[in-house]
Amino acid sequence: MKRLKMLILIFFISLTQILAQQKQLSLKQVTLEARKLYPGNLNNLSWIPSSNEFSYIKNNGNPETLVSQSVEDSSEKVILDLNTLNKILISSKLDSLNSFPQIEWVDNSNFRFWLGKKLYDYNLKNNSLELTNTVNDEAENIDYPTNYLAAFTVKNNLFIASRNKIIQVTNDNNENIVNGQAVHRNEFGINKGTFWSPNQNYLAFYRMDQTMVTDYPIVDFSERPAKVKPIKYPMAGMTSHQVTIGVYNLKTKKTVWLQTGEPKDQYLTGITWSPDEKYIYIVHLNRDQNHLRLVRYSVKTGLAVKTLFEETNDKYVEPESGPIFHEKDSNIFLWLSERDGWNHIYLYDANGNMIRQLTKGNWEVTSFDGFDKRGLNIYFYATKDGALNSNYYKQSLNTAEITRISNGFGSHFVKVSSDAKYFLDSFSSVNIPRNIELLKSNGEKVRNIFSSKDPMKEFFDYKIKISSIKNEEGTELYYKMIYPENFDSTKKYPVLYYVYGGPHVQLVTDSYLAGYRPWFVYMAQKGYLVFTLDSRGSANRGLKFEQETFRQLGTKEIEDQKTAANFLKSLPFVDADNMGVFGWSYGGFMTTSLMTRTPELFKIGVAGGAVIDWSYYEVMYTERYMDTPQTNPEGYKNSSLLNYVDNLKGKLLLVHGTSDPVVVWQHTLMFAEKAAHLGIPLDYFPYVGHQHGVVGVDTYHLYDKITEYFDNNLK
Repeated sequence: MKRLKMLILIFFISLTQILAQQKQLSLKQVTLEARKLYPGNLNNLSWIPSSNEFSYIKNNGNPETLVSQSVEDSSEKVILDLNTLNKILISSKLDSLNSFPQIEWVDNSNFRFWLGKKLYDYNLKNNSLELTNTVNDEAENIDYPTNYLAAFTVKNNLFIASRNKIIQVTNDNNENIVNGQAVHRNEFGINKGTFWSPNQNYLAFYRMDQTMVTDYPIVDFSERPAKVKPIKYPMAGMTSHQVTIGVYNLKTKKTVWLQTGEPKDQYLTGITWSPDEKYIYIVHLNRDQNHLRLVRYSVKTGLAVKTLFEETNDKYVEPESGPIFHEKDSNIFLWLSERDGWNHIYLYDANGNMIRQLTKGNWEVTSFDGFDKRGLNIYFYATKDGALNSNYYKQSLNTAEITRISNGFGSHFVKVSSDAKYFLDSFSSVNIPRNIELLKSNGEKVRNIFSSKDPMKEFFDYKIKISSIKNEEGTELYYKMIYPENFDSTKKYPVLYYVYGGPHVQLVTDSYLAGYRPWFVYMAQKGYLVFTLDSRGSANRGLKFEQETFRQLGTKEIEDQKTAANFLKSLPFVDADNMGVFGWSYGGFMTTSLMTRTPELFKIGVAGGAVIDWSYYEVMYTERYMDTPQTNPEGYKNSSLLNYVDNLKGKLLLVHGTSDPVVVWQHTLMFAEKAAHLGIPLDYFPYVGHQHGVVGVDTYHLYDKITEYFDNNLK
C-alpha cells in the first residue's frame, strides 16, 4: 500500500512537470494582456516630504492600501486603506473607487489626487477631503504647480483655474492659432506648452500660428460618407508654423509678448524662468538647426536683454533643454551640450560666461535630475559605466567629484529623499526583472525593498545574449539576441530580425528582456532566433556616431545592418535562407530599405508606419538630419524608396494606420502604387482609424498577421 502511494505521488509529480513544460505563451497574452507579463512593481512609490519615510500602494491586499516604510525600519505602516478612503468619498457625495488613485504628496500630512477633472486634497491628520481646484470638463494639457492653480487648454485656447475660478488667458477664434500646447511637433525636448514661474506669479505659454501651413487630409471613415478632417502638416522644405511666447501676469491679468523677432520660422525652445522671476531664457534655433542662441528676456517689457552665448555645428545642434538654475540661485546655471562630441554638463555664470565643464569623457549624460537643497551637488543619469547601462550619479559643484549611486549595471530609475541622504533605486537588467533598493548617498545598499519574479520564466526559460560586432570601418555595434526554445546548436533556426536604426532610439540596453516586448519572447518560443542591432545613427553613442547618417538617411544604417545580417548568416545554427526583418516607423523605413536596397539579405519583411520618401515627412525632424529637398536633392533621391521598388525580390507586407498624423498614410500608398505600376507583388493591410500605432483590440489582429506572415513564409 505504501509502495502504491509512492508510485501515485511520483506519477502526479511527473504529470505536473510535463504540464508545466507544455505551458506556452499565447498571442492573446503577449498582445492584449501584455501588461500581466511585465515584472511586478511598487505602485506610486514616492518619498514623503520632510521625512525619512517613503510610501507606495500595496495592491496585493484586500483592500488596496497606502503604506509606508522608514529608512530605519522595513516594517510596513498603514497610512490609509481604500475602504476608509471610499467612506470619505461617499460622505462627500462622490463615487467610490475600485482602486487607489495615483497620489502626489503635498507635505507629510497631505496628498492630492485627481478624480476626473477635480483636484482633491486629503488631510491625514483629520481624515478630511477638500476640493481644491476644478478644470473644465473638456480640459486638456493640465499643468498644476499647486493645489490651487492649474493651467489647461480647451481646444485652441488657454485657461487658468484658480481656486475653482476659471480665467480665460487667450481668446483666439481661429482654430489654427493654438495656445498653451506643445509646438514644433514635440521636437527639441518640447513636451508641453505652459511654464509656471517659480512663485506662480506668471504663466509663460506658447502661441503657435499654423494659418500659413498646408492642410493635410486625414480621412475619417467612420462617417457616412467619409469626411476629411485636415491637420496642419509642414513637410520638409515647405512653409512651417510661426511661434511666439506670451507671459501672463496673474495679478494684472495682462499678457506681455516676448519680442523674439525674425525670422519667424525659427524654433523657440528651452523656456526657463530665472529663480527671481525677473527674466525668461529662450533658446533660439535657426531653421537650418546649425546655430543656436541663448537669449535672456525681461518679463516686464518682453524685450531681449542679452544674448548669453551661441553654439554652432556644421551639421546640426539639437538643444533638448534650456539653462538649469537652482531654485534659489540666479547667479549660475547649468547647460547641457554636445559641443565636445558627447552630451555633457557645463557651468555658467548668469552673464553667459562659462565657468567650467563639469562632466567630461566618451560617455553621455542622458538626463539631468536636479540639485540637492543647498545647490552644492547635482544628480544625473549617464552611460559613464557602459553604453548599454543607465546609471545614476551625484557630482559636487565644488570639487567636480562624481559618485555613482546606482550599482553599475542595468537600467535605473531613482527617487531622492528630501534631505538627499537616501535614494530609492528601481532597476532591471537582462538577468533581473526588477529590484528596488534603498541606498545611501554614497551608493551603499541599506536593504532590498522589492524584488519581482520573472513572469516569462513561467512559460519559457529564455536565454538572451548581448554582445557586439564591428562594422567595416571598425566601429563597435551592439546587438541582442533571444535564442529559440530548447535551443540546439546543431540545428538551424529561422530569424526574426527587428530593426529601428534611427536617431533618439537605443534598442540594445541592459534591461529586462534587453528591451524586447513580450511578443518577441513569444516568437522565440515558437522557434525563431530573434535579433536586433543598433546601427550608426542611434542614440547614446556620441555625436559622431549619430551624425554619420547626416544628409543620407538609410545609407550608413543599411551598411551596418548588412554587416549584422551577414554575421548572422555565418553562424552554424542560423537558417540563412529563412531570415525575415520587421520594423515600425523609422524601423519601417529601414525594413523597406533593406528589402529593396539589399534585396539578397532577407526573404521577407514587415514594415509598419514606414517612411518611404523623406520629402513627405515633417519639417523639424527631417531637416535636422537631411537639410531640405532644395539643398540636398541627391540625398533625398538616394533615400527615397520609391526609386528602389523594382529591386524587391522577397515578400514584403506593409501595414499603416489610415489616420496616421506622424508618418502620413500617403507614404506606403505611394509605394503600393509604384509596385502596382511595375507589376511587383506586394502585400498590404491598412488599419482603419488608427494613428501611428495600432492600439486596442486591433493589436491582436496586427500581431496575428505579422506572426502568420513569418510562419507561412519562413517555417
